[in-house]
Amino acid sequence: QVQLMESGGGSVHAGGSLRLSCVASGFTSSPNCMGWFRQVPGNEPEGVARIYTSSGGTEYSDSVKGRFTISQDNAKQSVYLQMDRLNPEDSATYHCAAVYVNFGWLCDFSYLRKDLTYWGSGTQVTVSS
Repeated sequence: QVQLMESGGGSVHAGGSLRLSCVASGFTSSPNCMGWFRQVPGNEPEGVARIYTSSGGTEYSDSVKGRFTISQDNAKQSVYLQMDRLNPEDSATYHCAAVYVNFGWLCDFSYLRKDLTYWGSGTQVTVSS
């Protein structure tokens, strides 16, 4: 059974930091395209960061570039999201997404939104001013 288990969310003051973790298990083929999305009620999920674990290539949304860092631990089938200089606009439920892709150029936010991608249930991040 495929599972994506997120952890690390919580409540912080503006300017603070959090580190989210996502552990993948149960995949027949280890996912090599993993990312983080965030969602607030009434809005579509926003792609925040993604990584192609075969090469380490990353992509960030403009809203988090320079503040968030995505990293990987292939041995643990895990990805992490280090979030620094948080602000209230970063408050959301953060979801981990993962899929195996045959080609690196497929790994982007659009592909991670497809139905064949697995998503975790999310972890809540709340940033107060």
